[in-house]
Amino acid sequence: MNITLIENFRAVFYAPYYAAIALGAYRAEGIEVELKTSPDAARTLESVMSGAGHVSWGGPVRVMLALEKDPTSRPVAFCEVVDRDPFFLIGRAPHPHFELKDLLDNRVATASEVPTPWMCLQHDLRLAGLDPAKVTRISDRTMAENVAALRSRQVDVIQVFEPFAAQLEEEGAGYIWYAAASRGPTTYTTFNAPRAFLEAEPETARGLCRAIYRTQKWMAARPAVELADVVAPYFPGLSRSVLTASCQRYQSLDVWNRRPVMARQGFEWLRDAGLSAGLITRRYAFEDCVDMRLAESVVRDAPPSL
Repeated sequence: MNITLIENFRAVFYAPYYAAIALGAYRAEGIEVELKTSPDAARTLESVMSGAGHVSWGGPVRVMLALEKDPTSRPVAFCEVVDRDPFFLIGRAPHPHFELKDLLDNRVATASEVPTPWMCLQHDLRLAGLDPAKVTRISDRTMAENVAALRSRQVDVIQVFEPFAAQLEEEGAGYIWYAAASRGPTTYTTFNAPRAFLEAEPETARGLCRAIYRTQKWMAARPAVELADVVAPYFPGLSRSVLTASCQRYQSLDVWNRRPVMARQGFEWLRDAGLSAGLITRRYAFEDCVDMRLAESVVRDAPPSL
């Protein structure tokens, strides 16, 4: 079957999706994938729900937001790839004993492109007994703009993902204070689709899960340099040293799941962060937003690595 797969935006933490294409994982399942990039990350799932594609990848928070907008809609997350938060807090100088309360004494520039990074960080703060409103926060700049602001000392701490962290470290211009992945499971990226797609094309959806699982096995058995080699064509402007360092860090932090099944714990943490941020208003159950039956069946089948 031919599938139109819509990527949220281009990012290193989405490397497993690019690796699956580059390694021929989908084709091995009889699926021809046409990859399209969403023109607006905020509307990626919406575009799939309206028929512009079959499946998208992105944050499960988008599933909850779709249900907030229209409780009768039927979006679902059905295959997990990124199960920890890929963002970092970067300062200009090393801070080996960083604590979240230190943010209250600094100018903090958060990512403006998507809501989830700040949503999660403010929940970290609340859980630590801190008031996010007391953070001196700059919220209207892109990550690239925040990198420039850190270099020029306009801000003290920035919230970014890879490859910005690796680039700043390579230059000696920035140091990781906090890796959000260290908090533990936080469901971050899944295949998302209308439930009608899973009902009409269960074997195709299962094939997508199987392709991802075989890719996950391949990644788990190989060093970051091999993954960087495979996905490098998707990042033509990025040096191989930075791409390799980015992949190595995400591997070491267990940002990428090793199987396509989402943990309930990770979903519930993300949902609770959305509630505490006021991004969602309902305490969605796992089953409201997630269907892991196909992914679970693939894991039981134990397919070989690519």
